[in-house]
Amino acid sequence: MERCKWCLCNDKMIKYHDEEWGVPLHDDRMQFEFLMMEVMQCGLNWNMMIQKREIFRECFDGFDYQRVAAYNETDILRIMDREGMIKSRRKIEAVIHNARCFLKVREEFGSFSDYLWKFSRGNILLYAGHQKGQMPARNSLSDQISKDLKKRGFKYMGSITVYSHLQACGIINDHVESCFRYRQVMEGYSAMRKRKDTFPV
Repeated sequence: MERCKWCLCNDKMIKYHDEEWGVPLHDDRMQFEFLMMEVMQCGLNWNMMIQKREIFRECFDGFDYQRVAAYNETDILRIMDREGMIKSRRKIEAVIHNARCFLKVREEFGSFSDYLWKFSRGNILLYAGHQKGQMPARNSLSDQISKDLKKRGFKYMGSITVYSHLQACGIINDHVESCFRYRQVMEGYSAMRKRKDTFPV
């Protein structure tokens, strides 16, 4: 059974790849979890985020965005004091701030998932060359979404961070074609093939 090579370093990464990465996501709590793990990952690596995932869930009430949005200084100190937690006050504050922005998006669009999927018109995107392993760190779509998220007040939402999230939540299918998950994640969904990196979709 072939897999994307990036996940082969340990069992937790393989499990994440096999069960979650690239699966079209329409659950807002999971959207928030994935997106805020990307925030915590900035400057670090994704393997570390997967290894610390349960610590993050404990610190942020299972990524309940409504609870996180109500956090105060006491909560920041509690999270900073948690053994094994990434000791970045700026990132922790950004997660709390982003939870408040996340709620505003939900108020406007009904759900964060609806907001995000409108950028691809509800389609999974397949970019030419990506299934051969020629994947960029960002593209015009992630540039556009990053710009919009920043306009809405989100922090740590650069284009590279957003592109990683689009891969994780299944809007962009970047499993290599030889990976057993490549076709599985598209079952029941419409896919749009893109020869060029252009926006809008």
